[in-house]
Amino acid sequence: MTEGGTEGGWAFDGEPVTLSPGTLTLVHGTSFCVCGSGGDIDGAAAQGTFFQDTRIVSGWRLRVDGVPVEHITAVTPEPFRGRFVGRGRSKVPQTESTLFVCRDRYVGAGMREDLLLRNYGRDTVSHEITLHVEADFADLFEVKEGRVRARGEHASEVTADGLRLTRRLDRRSRGTRVTADGAEFAPSTVTFRVEIPPKGEWRTSVTVQPVVEDHAVEPLFPPGRPVDQSLPVQSARQWRQAVPVLRHTGNPALAATLQQSRQDLGALRIFDPDRPDDTAIAAGAPWFMTLFGRDSILASFMSLPIDPTLALGTVRTLAHHQGQRVEPNSEEEPGRILHEMRFGADASLALGGRNVYYGTADATPLFVVLVGELSRWGIGRDRVEAVLPHVDRALRWVDEHGDRDGDGFVEYERATERGLVNQGWKDSWDGVTFADGRIARPPIALCEVQGYVYAAQLARAGLCDDFGDPDGARYWRERAAALKERFNERFWLPRQGRYAVALDGDKQPVDAVASNIGHCLWTGIVDEDRAESVAESLLSPRMFTGWGVRTLATDMGAYNPMSYHNGSVWPHDSAIVATGLMRYGFVEHARRVAVAVLDAAAAFGGRPPELLCGFDRRDQPAPVPYPTSCSPQAWASAAPVHLLRVLLRVEPDIPHGRVWLDPVLPESYGPLALDGLPMGGVRVSLEVDGDDVRVTGLPEGIDVVRAPAGLQTVGRAEP
Repeated sequence: MTEGGTEGGWAFDGEPVTLSPGTLTLVHGTSFCVCGSGGDIDGAAAQGTFFQDTRIVSGWRLRVDGVPVEHITAVTPEPFRGRFVGRGRSKVPQTESTLFVCRDRYVGAGMREDLLLRNYGRDTVSHEITLHVEADFADLFEVKEGRVRARGEHASEVTADGLRLTRRLDRRSRGTRVTADGAEFAPSTVTFRVEIPPKGEWRTSVTVQPVVEDHAVEPLFPPGRPVDQSLPVQSARQWRQAVPVLRHTGNPALAATLQQSRQDLGALRIFDPDRPDDTAIAAGAPWFMTLFGRDSILASFMSLPIDPTLALGTVRTLAHHQGQRVEPNSEEEPGRILHEMRFGADASLALGGRNVYYGTADATPLFVVLVGELSRWGIGRDRVEAVLPHVDRALRWVDEHGDRDGDGFVEYERATERGLVNQGWKDSWDGVTFADGRIARPPIALCEVQGYVYAAQLARAGLCDDFGDPDGARYWRERAAALKERFNERFWLPRQGRYAVALDGDKQPVDAVASNIGHCLWTGIVDEDRAESVAESLLSPRMFTGWGVRTLATDMGAYNPMSYHNGSVWPHDSAIVATGLMRYGFVEHARRVAVAVLDAAAAFGGRPPELLCGFDRRDQPAPVPYPTSCSPQAWASAAPVHLLRVLLRVEPDIPHGRVWLDPVLPESYGPLALDGLPMGGVRVSLEVDGDDVRVTGLPEGIDVVRAPAGLQTVGRAEP
């Protein structure tokens, strides 16, 4: 994937660097810029402009007459655009400045910065404007982990049209080309000498182009072309016009959150020029602007009510890179769906030492689940049929490689020291623990992964129904039923009255109380007579914070509300829990979780971060973000969209001519009107006012069933 917002794993036993509170992130495709609130870039603070996982600008400092600009404000009108407003320092002591300074920055296949200086004084003024430029070409992993070191041969060259910075390493080269009209160039500076008349102004543009193997990348914001005509602006405009619009709701905060989600999901799209019809979704900004198996699947699943083609593009792209062979370093196996892709020049720094790393236990069954959901959503028979061979290869991986010891469960153990220790969604090194805090030893069979496999088998059965294969549908339903029985026999802990979060390498139950079991509710693998105890546990004070569901209960040995996976709250995780609660009919439980997550999102201006600290709402009246959270982050941005679907209880089954609908909106959210909901190849309008529900625009032959889908969701338990 190349130019057209997170995910938790890293291979070292540490954390990403913490970005300062004033840090801003601009993003488009695989390009992004992390900078200070005034617009300057400080490489020592993990800031920079990045292209294809390489930092092409590590220092960018504006000086007027050798002095920093006094910062006033910064705004981000678009995810790829930032405006930094300030004023120059007065040359006359004890007088206010009359020099206005504005920097408009655009990120996309590099960077463009438009400078505007306006003189509000009564005299002509002369100024020296200098941009100090540095480029270390550090790999994103080095920057993220705070371990950048000088490597390779660096050069700085003043050319006829600008400044070129280059690094050569292992026969590969990366470069940065800086150009501007009317500038003087030195090896690390771009200088303008200007005179501005009274009430007059001066403007210029500075362009930063990535250079890959001595080839300059075509800029998306070329100088001389109006910004409104650029590809990112046109793409953003088309996105806004195409996606649904919340025409009315009784809750302005909900409207603002959904609007922010629409914008952020549009910004996190990534485009592949070799397959221009396939638009996928990146995991999150700033560190995960690339395709991630699990993250991209779940984020696009949750984004189906906005744009099913995001899920289709994600499926097609993952299918294109589906594993072909057994390769221990990258953990590639036939049929396996990748964990992540990276584009940096030094692949040795990536997980597994390869540009594509496959070390995940859950992306492969989730891939099948997503294809099944796309079929239900009415993406098109031909499109679904084209990926069915990849679906079957994924299910063969489950049997032949996922189930490592033949016990009927999918487990994981990394094949390389360069890989992830834990390969579920809680993939930090201490993400799977016993109740007493001991770390579980691999091979590990996670409870939610078995749920994903169960849902995948039911999804395949549903696909057989869609394509007229009753024998295949019967086979996969029987497989799923056997797995459900096996799961409830081995994972249920009768003495504790709860499910194990996993089985460890000795097949011993890992007995922690964690949010993972909420994913099992989502998939339907939990026995109905045990669902109530699961629901009560998830909403108990030790798990529910008032902002969402904790990843680990407060009375567990490893609990830490400020940890990554051991007591924090992840919006997407809580959204999946809410879906599971609704599936089993625990409407009030589901509504409490949904409202809590949406309240937290509203507290962040409509943009929920990747995760929150797990403090109780009674103790912390405002949600506390985790210090290294990505924002925007795809599945966090998609969570509000999905939660609205959960509260509306909308479950399409277009191949069988029906849509289940039974809204249970909180009173404060209604009345609600939604236009442009994509379903079955058309745009549908939905209006909800108490018990009055109206649906218009459905294709002919599609009936609305005014009842909850219940156990029909995700895997289609019945034809």
